[in-house]
Amino acid sequence: MLALVAATLVSVGTTAASQEAAPPVVPGTPCTATATACVDLVGLRAWLFQDGQVLRGPVPISIGAGGEARTPAGRFRVEWKNRDHVSGESGGPMPFAVFFAPGGIAFHEGNLQTKSAGCVRLSRDEASAFFDHLQVGDEVQVHDDPAPA
Repeated sequence: MLALVAATLVSVGTTAASQEAAPPVVPGTPCTATATACVDLVGLRAWLFQDGQVLRGPVPISIGAGGEARTPAGRFRVEWKNRDHVSGESGGPMPFAVFFAPGGIAFHEGNLQTKSAGCVRLSRDEASAFFDHLQVGDEVQVHDDPAPA
């Protein structure tokens, strides 16, 4: 009986500790406070965070067309940046490129009225702000589920 009580207490303690360890979701976004950049693929918007608070956003975005050109959901890290990048695939300009996901997926300036090849396109002012704020190693969260109300 004592072993059952001890096992229950350990189980309850482990559950409580894991619930406490989960970082909070930043209000009005689908992302947690550990992110520096947040992307909502459903609502077509993005944010920049600093210390768990919204620094910029929501801002409008354009995303991948789907299939092989989809924008992947998940948690990523900024890998590298290039202010004047040119796409190796299309030869098109990708100003203020901040690469964060496999396959050359980046935030960058681009047309918000058309779909991309998987990147997250931003207006010029927003792309510049994302480029300036995001640093290599920063967490980027990309969600394809609806943001909480």
